[in-house]
Amino acid sequence: MAKNTTVYFCTECGYEVSGWMGKCPSCGAWNTLVSSQSVTGSGKSKKTSPSANEAPVYSTDKYAWTDSKGTVPLKDAGKASYSRTSTGITEVDRVLGGGLTDGSVVLVGGEPGIGKSTLLLQLAESFKSQKSILYVSGEESHSQIGMRAERLGVKNERIILCAETCFENIAEELGKIKPGLCIIDSIQTLYSDNLNGTPGSVAQAREVTAGLIRLAKNNNLSIILVGHVTKDGTIAGPKTLEHMVDTVLYFEGDNMGSYRILRSIKNRFGRSNELTFFEMCEDGLRPVESASKLLLSGRPVNVPGSVLTTTLEGTKSLTIEIQALITDSPYGTAQRMTSGLDRNRVAMLLAISEKILKIPVTGKDAFINVIGGIKINDYACDLAIIAAIVSSYKNIVPRDNTLIIGEVGLTGELRPATQIYKRINEALNLGITSIVLPGSCKKQIEEMNNKNTLNNTNNSTKHCDKMFKCEFFYVDNLFEAIDVIFSDR
Repeated sequence: MAKNTTVYFCTECGYEVSGWMGKCPSCGAWNTLVSSQSVTGSGKSKKTSPSANEAPVYSTDKYAWTDSKGTVPLKDAGKASYSRTSTGITEVDRVLGGGLTDGSVVLVGGEPGIGKSTLLLQLAESFKSQKSILYVSGEESHSQIGMRAERLGVKNERIILCAETCFENIAEELGKIKPGLCIIDSIQTLYSDNLNGTPGSVAQAREVTAGLIRLAKNNNLSIILVGHVTKDGTIAGPKTLEHMVDTVLYFEGDNMGSYRILRSIKNRFGRSNELTFFEMCEDGLRPVESASKLLLSGRPVNVPGSVLTTTLEGTKSLTIEIQALITDSPYGTAQRMTSGLDRNRVAMLLAISEKILKIPVTGKDAFINVIGGIKINDYACDLAIIAAIVSSYKNIVPRDNTLIIGEVGLTGELRPATQIYKRINEALNLGITSIVLPGSCKKQIEEMNNKNTLNNTNNSTKHCDKMFKCEFFYVDNLFEAIDVIFSDR
């Protein structure tokens, strides 16, 4: 008989304890410990198939998560090169760091109906591999998947469907088919016969994921897992799932809108924080070639409270619009509402505006928004946020077609922005005619002018005639910046 032992897992960090606690000893989160059954000995299943803890393999070692054994000096490490296979979707390859790495496990999270299954079915259609693709669905039948494939025009004969939720059966199918890619939709529907608990529970999700990782690492198999999300947008289940896999992607967007954002939160084989845009059409998702043009489409002209700035997302620069609305508060306490920005950071910039620029915003409601649903944490957008606040409060229009860059200190000084050449290059392609930036960036701009070249995102060089047609304004503090931004008004 199997021996059941109740243990408690933290849903935030995966820390395990034998008894319940109000506060997790590892991460310090409150009320995150949930009970789960830990099973030892023989399970309820009489099958001869190994459990998730002993995931079957069809090559190499039986238990190892990686194909490396023993210890080696650091100088001898890293000799092997990981091979990548293109997904057939250029923007997805860029987010993954150049393609899907063989033997990697990718976790894709997103809200219901956002388009996760649609994207992965299109990826299976275009996957550049001669091997078959196994699409495992625990939520839809074969006919449902077939209907979606017909609507999307997916006709790849190498795609094999499997409507299964038992880990042992899926592992057996993987051993027979030996595909080049396996898509699991979703990880919360899978269970192991050798563990107690319902599908999606902490123990089931963790152990089944561990078994799939062993299969991927030991057999050089790429696996994509679909994960459900909670109300606050994080992937459901223990936080250890995100630590265990190689890459974590979030699929974001508004179900009522047509645009989606695919963002990499973690990537062991490339840069994190990369993102790309997709447009949802009748025949599926289409990559958006110019994200900046998309974000600026429909932008109002000569309207107070609207300014342009730039932010870095991984290796990509995005030109974005920030809007501010400062209005009298009907309440005793003024509201501070933000969308796409850190609320604490905006509160600090409001305080700087009041202290340095003498703008009385204490009794005013402040609403700050990043157009397009982008979430940014780039301090180089500080000056643009303050400019939008000043523009809305004084009801004056900023300089037309101007890009505003710069981090603002507590004393009103302006700090330099990183990778200024990428930011400027993206903006110039959109027809920006003037740029306001910190004086400490002047040396970098002069060096680029002298060379008459500008680095692009592919580390190559191109002639920069547009750069000489653009007017640069170098400012050292808030007073100079505000004077320049609103000087022609």
